Amino acid sequence: MTTGRWTLPDLSSALSRCEEQNIQGISCTLHVLDEYTRTADEADTVSTAYREAISGIARKGLDASVSVKLSSLGALNDGDAAMERALDLCREANRNKAGFEIDMEGKGLIGAAIEAASLCRQKNFPVTLALQAYLYRSTGDLRLLLALGITPRFVKGAYHGDITDFTGIQERFLDLVKDAHRYEVPFHIGTHDPVLLKEVRSLAADRKDQIQFGFLFGLADSTKKEMSAEGWQVSEYIPFGTGADAYMARRDRYLRELGSLGRKPVP
Repeated sequence: MTTGRWTLPDLSSALSRCEEQNIQGISCTLHVLDEYTRTADEADTVSTAYREAISGIARKGLDASVSVKLSSLGALNDGDAAMERALDLCREANRNKAGFEIDMEGKGLIGAAIEAASLCRQKNFPVTLALQAYLYRSTGDLRLLLALGITPRFVKGAYHGDITDFTGIQERFLDLVKDAHRYEVPFHIGTHDPVLLKEVRSLAADRKDQIQFGFLFGLADSTKKEMSAEGWQVSEYIPFGTGADAYMARRDRYLRELGSLGRKPVP
């Protein structure tokens, strides 16, 4: 299998990686790399790649989800068509017993992401939606998601947010987690921050069946195995395909920023 630090080259290698991780008790989230499509044909190509991923998950009986970005489904060109593609993929994932997640992008697509998730819920399809701790609006958005029955996935944020102070983002992240915990609803965590992981594991030690911890392919391999062995729900986010430049740039920037603060992700 040919691998890079952050991504895999194709669906076959992503499915193989997922099989390996499932043996370790780790589920996977597959993501097609091709952000910011500009034409209907490009967006349809991404949709087809997701359908193939869902089919592969079902064929191999994997414990896995797919995660979509609305920009890759054509939201920058035709918002209504992107909504239809998202709903169709959500329906296909549900039919094949695969999970379905919508990733959060820049501020301009937040409303569209919430709308897409709500359309899935109107059809009674389960859906997870990322919420970014560095945005002021996320506290209110969380209440909306919970009212709609959408599973939140808490992340710090990898684009441009309202808050840039590292400690401030940590505090808001924990506030969101505590809100969800108080409502006793399932939620997902996406972070490699050792401080946040320790806090959340302590807070939710009696709810291991309702909380999933997500980690990126390329980071935290020891932590993934350790937490899975402890009985936590653990997932690995696996991007695959071409068009990885924007994704890899965000990952490299993340590590540089951590290094400048004298911090490291979990091993």
